[in-house]
Amino acid sequence: MRNIIAFIRQFFNFFLFLVLMGISLGILINYNQTYQAVFSNIANEATGKVGAQYNSVEYYFRLKKTNEALVAENAELRGLLKQSFEGPDTSSVIKIDSLLKDTLGRVRKFQFLSAKVVNNDISDQNNYITLYRGSKQGVTTDMGVIGPQGIVGRVILVSNNYCRVMSLLNRNTKVSAMTKNGFYTGLADWDGKDPRYITLHNIPKSAKVKIGDSILTSNLSGSFPPGIMVGTVAAIQGDPGSGFYELKIKTSTDFYSLQYAYLVDNVIWAEQKQLEAKTPKEK
Repeated sequence: MRNIIAFIRQFFNFFLFLVLMGISLGILINYNQTYQAVFSNIANEATGKVGAQYNSVEYYFRLKKTNEALVAENAELRGLLKQSFEGPDTSSVIKIDSLLKDTLGRVRKFQFLSAKVVNNDISDQNNYITLYRGSKQGVTTDMGVIGPQGIVGRVILVSNNYCRVMSLLNRNTKVSAMTKNGFYTGLADWDGKDPRYITLHNIPKSAKVKIGDSILTSNLSGSFPPGIMVGTVAAIQGDPGSGFYELKIKTSTDFYSLQYAYLVDNVIWAEQKQLEAKTPKEK
């Protein structure tokens, strides 16, 4: 307390000067319209800058909620895409309760569940991804996983609240893919080297393929809707003694920055697998 009183005594004249100057400026601004306008403009500009900075800080702390809302909205919109539905044969009548989409008889084939990436390996030969969504939230094994730009992998393990995904960057992953122009189909896999590239095999040399062409998921994959981006052609390689190309594909998904993903549920795939399992085996 004694130090505070000594400080005030030492700088009393300075504090008195500031008070008197403030009173003088107040009188000058209140009774002079020119100074009043100038002060008002300066005050508005200062207030605006402070408000803008505050909004920037507030926006930053709301980014997480904003991203989660966008991911949920994208999942809903993906579920409305044409590829998520399939039209039945017009010669038959099909009734499927809640799966019925419209009067055309189209039924839902795929639905999408958003999930957050909590672990992502990219440096091993066989890489895996962990998503924060499990059986309690509707996840089952064999679900396809896609990101905002393209395919990511396939679910192989599920717990109550998490699932484990075999990444596209895994030596054991095989994806049925096709060229956008010509619809030539082959199998895409990863050679375990560069995380940016995979290889598409068995594309006939009769296919008119060029650098930059899009490679999409085919309709032979039960895990993914047809037409989802796999990547773009980066190089075309062919064995002179073979009638097929091997295409080097730059993946559309950037695995280095993957934050959110969508689980793809083929709601009628179980029926297809059950039927195919009943096919008589050759003796």
